[in-house]
Amino acid sequence: MHDLLPFLPGAINNILDSITYFMPEIYLAILFIVVLITDLLFGREAQRMCKIIACAGLLLVVQRDYQQILLLFATGQINGHFIFSEMLLLTRTGISFKLIIDALAFVLMLYFNWDDKLKAHPKGITDLYTISIGSVFGLHLMVMAVNLLSIYLAIELVSLASYLMVAYRSENAFSTEAGLKYVLFGAASSAMMLYGISLLYGFSGSLSLYTGNLVQALTQVNPLAISVALVLVLIGVGFKLSMVPLHFWVPDIYEGAATPVTAWLSTVPKIAAFALLVNFLSPFIYFAKWDAFDFKLLFAIIGIITMIAGNFAAVMQTNVKRMLAYSSIGHTGFALMAVAAFGSQGTSALVWYLMVYGLANIGCLALASYFTNVNGAEDVRDYKGLGLKYPAASVCFVILLVSLTGLPVTAGFTAKLLVFSATYSVSEQTHQIWLLLLMITGALTTVVSLFYYIKIPRNLFLKRTDAAHDPVKKPYNIMILAIVLSFLIILLGIFPDLLTKYL
Repeated sequence: MHDLLPFLPGAINNILDSITYFMPEIYLAILFIVVLITDLLFGREAQRMCKIIACAGLLLVVQRDYQQILLLFATGQINGHFIFSEMLLLTRTGISFKLIIDALAFVLMLYFNWDDKLKAHPKGITDLYTISIGSVFGLHLMVMAVNLLSIYLAIELVSLASYLMVAYRSENAFSTEAGLKYVLFGAASSAMMLYGISLLYGFSGSLSLYTGNLVQALTQVNPLAISVALVLVLIGVGFKLSMVPLHFWVPDIYEGAATPVTAWLSTVPKIAAFALLVNFLSPFIYFAKWDAFDFKLLFAIIGIITMIAGNFAAVMQTNVKRMLAYSSIGHTGFALMAVAAFGSQGTSALVWYLMVYGLANIGCLALASYFTNVNGAEDVRDYKGLGLKYPAASVCFVILLVSLTGLPVTAGFTAKLLVFSATYSVSEQTHQIWLLLLMITGALTTVVSLFYYIKIPRNLFLKRTDAAHDPVKKPYNIMILAIVLSFLIILLGIFPDLLTKYL
C-alpha cells in the first residue's frame, strides 16, 4: 500500500484533467439516473416524462459532443487525447461516431412508443428509456476504448443492455426465445474474446494498444499463436458487427425483438463496433514492422463472404424484418470494404456510409411498424395494394429502400460511391487483387439487393388484393418521422457537403 502512495497525486490529477474531456459521458450518467428516478416518481405520467427527459438529454449530449471537437482544436490536440490513464482515446473521428450514435439514438427514442406492439407492453416502456441511455453510455466507451480491458468492459456494458432490450416483451414467447438465444450466443463470443485478451496480455505483458509495448512485443511471438489470439478478440467485435460467420443470431433476434429494438440493434451498436474496430486495428496496421497477421486481407475476405451471404439470403425472405436483418448483414460486408481500404479516406467513407445506412434502416423499420399498426402487415405479401391506400408512407418506403440499394439521387448512392472511391484509391496504390475482388463483389451484390428490396414497392403499387380491412387510425407520428428521414436522405444525396464538413 505504501508503495502506491507516491503515485496517488499523479493519478488523481490525471482523473481530474480527464473529466474535462469526458463531459458527454458524465451527462449521460446523470441522464440515466434522472430517467430512472422519473420512472419511480411520476406514476402514470412516467412514460411521457421519461421520453421527454431522455430525448432532451440526448440533444444536450449532442451539444457536448460538438464542444469536444472545439476543445481538441483549442488545445491543439487534433490527433487525439488520452484520458483516464490511457484507457480511452478521444479523437476527431471518434467524436464523429459519437455524434452519429447520439443523433440516431434520439430518433429511436422518439420512435419507441409509436410501435403498437411495444406500446402494449403490460408494464409500459419506461424501463426501455433507462436501458437505452445506459446502452448509449456503453457505446460512447466503445468508440473511445483503446485498452483491452476497457474494450471488454464497454462491449459487455452494451451487450447487457442489448439482452434486456431484445427480451423486453417478456409476455411474447418469440421475443423471450430471441432474448435467450442472444444471451447464449453473446456469452459464448464474450468468453472467446476474453480468452483472446488474456493471451495477448500473456504474450506482451501489456493491455494498452497505443502507449504500451503490446504491438512491438507481439512481433517477437510465434505468428500462429498471435493469429489465434487476435482472431479470438475479433470474434467479440465481429459478433456486434454481425459479420459472417458470426451472423447466425441476427435473423431470429431481429425478427423476434420488438421492431424499434430491431432498429436499435441494427444501427447504433454496429456503428460503435466499427469505431472500436478502427481503434483496435490502427496500432497494428500503422506499425511498420508488423507482419504477423494481415488484417486487411482478412477483412477483405470476410467482407466478400458477408456481402454474398447476406444479400443472397435476403432474396429468399418474405418476412419484412427478417429480410432487413439479412440486408443489414450485407451492409456490414459492404462497410468492411472501407475497413479493408484502411486509411483516412477509408475511415471518412466509413463514417458517412454508416450514418446514411443508419438513417435509412431506421426509416424502413419505422415504416414496417407503420404497416403493422394500420394493417397487421408483417410479410411482403401482406403489402399488396397498400400503396394507393397509404401513398405517403409507401413513397417514403420506396425512397428509403432506394437509398439502402445505393441508387441516385439518394444519400445511399453517395455513401457507396465514397466507399468504392476509397477502395479503388488504395487498389491503385497497392495493386492488390483482393481489393479488386472486393469492389466487384460490392457492385454485384448491390444489383442482387434490388431483387429483394423491389419486393416491397412491387407489392405496394403493382399488386392488388380483394381483402377488406377495417379503417384504422393512421399513426401520423411515424409518418412525419418517415417523411423527415426521406427528405434528409434525398437532401444529403444531392448536397452531401452539408454534413461532410462536420463529420
